[in-house]
Amino acid sequence: MIAVFKKELKNYFISPIGYIFVAVFTFFASMFFSGGILASRKADISLMFSDINIIYLFLAALLTMRLLSEEKNKKTDQLLLSSPVSITGIVVGKYLAAMAVFGVTMLISLVYPWIMFKYGEPALSEVIGSYIGFILLWGAFISVGIFISSLTESQVISGVFTFASLLLIYFISWFEVSIENTLIREIIGWLSLLGRYGEFQAGILNIENVIYYLSFIFVFLFLTVRVIDRRRYS
Repeated sequence: MIAVFKKELKNYFISPIGYIFVAVFTFFASMFFSGGILASRKADISLMFSDINIIYLFLAALLTMRLLSEEKNKKTDQLLLSSPVSITGIVVGKYLAAMAVFGVTMLISLVYPWIMFKYGEPALSEVIGSYIGFILLWGAFISVGIFISSLTESQVISGVFTFASLLLIYFISWFEVSIENTLIREIIGWLSLLGRYGEFQAGILNIENVIYYLSFIFVFLFLTVRVIDRRRYS
């Protein structure tokens, strides 16, 4: 797993993907921080994260589209599957590499709360909650991306379907209010990743929400392992 992680992390920065990901995030985060927080003089980091969420849908697709589809396209997946690393190790290694690149942007973004604390009085609980919620939310989105990447050998198809799927998940809560059936409405509410994220932004660290996000990630990584495992014996 460690070998896969190192290989994928290196690949991100050998190719332009890692640099594009970090550069696009930094550009938009700085723009939203300046326009949303500094301009309004509101010491609320959640304003920046809320604005940048929609940009991250595209970035998550960019980050994950090649993880497994490229292996399949280049016919190197069989070599990978015959290595001593387990399928679970392969999937988790690739997932952690994507999360590590995402983590670089999180480290860069720490300059924004530093500025807020230097010149204002933001609520510490809201800053910490927003960061924890943002990491869990996008950890879940990246797990969806790596699952879709395992289904096709085309990076373009993987990227498009990942973006479309994340867009649906992102806006699923909008459908909740228009559905009359109570059971369906409750199911949609339960599936709403963004709805749970709101509590983190308010500084509420609900362990149930943490477990929900981690379970969501586990399910999609498990499904990815099953897809690859079935391909091995097909």
